Parts: sequence; C-alpha cells; structure tokens
Amino acid sequence: MNASHSPMQNHLLAALPAEDFARLAGHLELVEMPLGTVLYEPGGQLQYALFPTTSIVSLHYVTESGASVEVAGVGNEGVVGVSLFMGGDTTTSSAMVQAAGHAYRLDRHRLKVEFALAGVTQQLLLRYTQALITQMFQTAVCYRHHSVEQQLCRWLLMTLDRVPSGQLVMTQELVASLLGVRREGITEAAGRLQAAGLIQYRRGHISVLQRSGLELRSCECYAVVKTELRRLFRDK
Repeated sequence: MNASHSPMQNHLLAALPAEDFARLAGHLELVEMPLGTVLYEPGGQLQYALFPTTSIVSLHYVTESGASVEVAGVGNEGVVGVSLFMGGDTTTSSAMVQAAGHAYRLDRHRLKVEFALAGVTQQLLLRYTQALITQMFQTAVCYRHHSVEQQLCRWLLMTLDRVPSGQLVMTQELVASLLGVRREGITEAAGRLQAAGLIQYRRGHISVLQRSGLELRSCECYAVVKTELRRLFRDK
C-alpha cells in the first residue's frame, strides 16, 4: 500500500478489530477518485465497495427530466455500496465524486464473504447503514422545511467533517445542483455568509473562516446526523 495513504484514514475500516481487518487488507486496492467521476448509474451492477479516505462521494437521485438532488454524502466515515451487503447489488441512485481524492476499493465478492461471517464487520456495516439512512431522512426533512442558507450551512459542515482542511474546491453551480435549488439562491446565501465573515468564496474555492458561526446558522439536521453516527460507533 502507498506509504502516503492508509486504509486507517477511513473510520469504518479503522474501527475493525485487527483480525477482521487482516482478512481484508490484502484485498484493498488504493484508487484515485477524480472530481466528477460517475461511480455508478441507477440500476447498474455494482462491482466494488469503495471506502473513501480523502475523497467525498455524492449519492443523488436523477429524475426523468434530468434534474438531480443529493440524498446523502459519503466520506471517510463510511462506504459506498451498501446495497452489496444488503442484498440488492443495484440501486436507484447514482454516485458521483464530489471532492477529488482517494479511496480503497474492495471487490463485491470479498465484501459479501466477510459480511456473511456475521462478525464485527457485519455489525459495523449495519450500523453505518443505519447512520446513512438517518442522513437520508434528515436530508429530506431539510429540503422540505429549512431555508437555502440553513441547507448550505448543513452541507458545508458535513463536507468539513470529511475535509478538515477547511478548503473546498466547489463551484456554486455544483452546490446548487447537489441541493436541488437555483444557483441564485446559493449565490445569495453564500453572499450573506461571506458578509458575516464565516466563509470566503473565490473562483470555485470555498474557505471556511468560522465554523462555529456556520453551526449557529445551520438547522438541527447537521447535529442529528452527526450525533447518530457517533452513537452507533461508540456503542459498537
């Protein structure tokens, strides 16, 4: 494995007992995750599970008209491809790389064999799936009941948890597409956050200057998702 990268950068892999991780280590393949790469389309057969380390993957739903909205994000806290061990192999959503970086790839057959052992790996994967479902539910509530500014704050905070540098390479067009809102709405909300000194936006780069300010302006959705993730892994 590359010396500058480690599977331990993924929190789910890092939570595995040494014996469980040892069975998977030789099957984990480090892969690059270029920005905008489509990992799978609706109904497509998933061949691999991906454990992001420095990348972020957006799970989104695309309508017949071509409109799309993000239903969840996956970063170094989890795995892309839960349908592989939940018995589906395919999904109605799409997956696209939202932030470039790296991930560790695991063949779907190897993942299924490990899951079938019904050990700690299975327990962790199921707990993560519960946290992912919580994120999806809370995202749906957020889209329906909270302002664009609150949604943007929630999204920025969740992204920050996965990219601790505080520097995001992201255009307003992409953010608007992920949240399913008009670009003008994101421009106005980002402008207010920048005027308040919370972020700085310039040529597709978003710098978070004051995280605590974003937390104050965000809705409860961010805290609900983060608390559930912490609870599930604390109780493992």
